[in-house]
Amino acid sequence: MPPVMSAALLFASTFALVFCLGMQSLLVRDDRRRLAFINSFCIGAFNLVLFKLAPDAGAVEIAAYLCGGPVGIVSAMAVFGWFARRRKFGKS
Repeated sequence: MPPVMSAALLFASTFALVFCLGMQSLLVRDDRRRLAFINSFCIGAFNLVLFKLAPDAGAVEIAAYLCGGPVGIVSAMAVFGWFARRRKFGKS
């Protein structure tokens, strides 16, 4: 696989994993058990993708991996806040 493609996949899978982990934290905090249950499957799936891609990572892929996390967590916080303001997630 070309380095650019594997870097993009590593970024996307790290973003998705950290996004789901951030959402999981917020869902558990708000006692949203069903959504947390479903979200756990997403966390496992994105973890498997990382286990597959990360062992062969070079410098570009490592940089993509490191960038995906911060973007993922900030995005999860923004999305959760957006939904909470619309009373879809947060406690009323």
